[in-house]
Amino acid sequence: MISKNGKNAINIINILSFIITVVGSASLFIVLSGFSGLKDFSTQFSSYFDPDLSIFPSHGKVVEIPLSRKRTLENHPSIQLVCPVIEEKAFLNYQDKNDIAYIKGVPDEYIDMVKIDSILYYGSWLGKSNAQIVAGQAIASDLSLSVNDYSEFLQIMVPKPGKGAITALNIQSSFNTLDAIATGTFSINENLDNKYVFMRYEAAQKLLNMPDSMASAVEIKLNSYESENEARELIKDMYGDSVVVKNKFQLNDALYKMLNSENLAVYLIFTLVLIIALFNVIGAIIMMILDKKQNLKTLLDLGATVHELRRIFFIQGSLMTITGGVLGLLIGVAVVYSQLEYKLIYIAPQLPYPVAMRWENIVVAFGTIAILGIIASYVGSRRINDRLLSQAKL
Repeated sequence: MISKNGKNAINIINILSFIITVVGSASLFIVLSGFSGLKDFSTQFSSYFDPDLSIFPSHGKVVEIPLSRKRTLENHPSIQLVCPVIEEKAFLNYQDKNDIAYIKGVPDEYIDMVKIDSILYYGSWLGKSNAQIVAGQAIASDLSLSVNDYSEFLQIMVPKPGKGAITALNIQSSFNTLDAIATGTFSINENLDNKYVFMRYEAAQKLLNMPDSMASAVEIKLNSYESENEARELIKDMYGDSVVVKNKFQLNDALYKMLNSENLAVYLIFTLVLIIALFNVIGAIIMMILDKKQNLKTLLDLGATVHELRRIFFIQGSLMTITGGVLGLLIGVAVVYSQLEYKLIYIAPQLPYPVAMRWENIVVAFGTIAILGIIASYVGSRRINDRLLSQAKL
């Protein structure tokens, strides 16, 4: 690998091929780490909000959760907490400003399900009064909603069950109404901030005339991620096919599919760049073969086979790419570590560019450069053949 060749141009080509391999592997690892960081950054906010498991009805809008079933779930060793919740679309009115959002009725123990301190933007969480709500920051902004303002109530209206049309004549009697005060606002992400208004579970029950044994969904907090399958089996035995169970990833499947698709696209683009760059390795091997043509003929006359001669340059090319890949990975790891520790690059004030150090990224980057390098070395070494060796006699 480090011996000099007869012609200076070949030495320069070898050095350039090695540098390209180093830069390519470092760039691939840095980009993969950047996308891993963006993925973590994009999903960290919803992770504060999403439960470990959620039970939804497979048909209709409600799940049966009588006290006996709730106790059975809570007493299972894999389950730490069970929270029935009520969700329904509602019409909001505040100081002649209107909006549509989802009300979410949650029990008192919901504070142990969600990291309230992480999502609460201003004010305080729900107290003991059914007239209290916590609104998404975007909803509060659209309505100019004031926190703890007792001079003006937020009016929450939900249509009553029935088949008749709502008209100007019966609009008052067609809605269940709750006058509420905002005790705080929350902020998770743009979608959720525009969607939810939290209220007490009992208030949502009363507003929707929902029985105690019914809920829109059941949210579950597990003791550990390893216990998910056990909890799913218990829910399956209890409910059969009448419910659908989703974990955090399945609740955000569209987001994860988008992030994974982008990650795959960037990986394929950089792999294509590496393929083009490794043509330099093929060219360098061929140039070395031509430079050493007379030496190859001598080895052939001494008893070496064509296969053995090809193996010399195959090993040399493989060592060049693998060594360059290892060095490039070390550089990439150093760059990512520096960003994690010293915040060298910012995408906004007080917001450093997110990166994540993952072992799988190291394996993918090294595996890609090693496989492509071995293929390039094999293709280059195939230039040695009987015709080339016969020309060495001249």
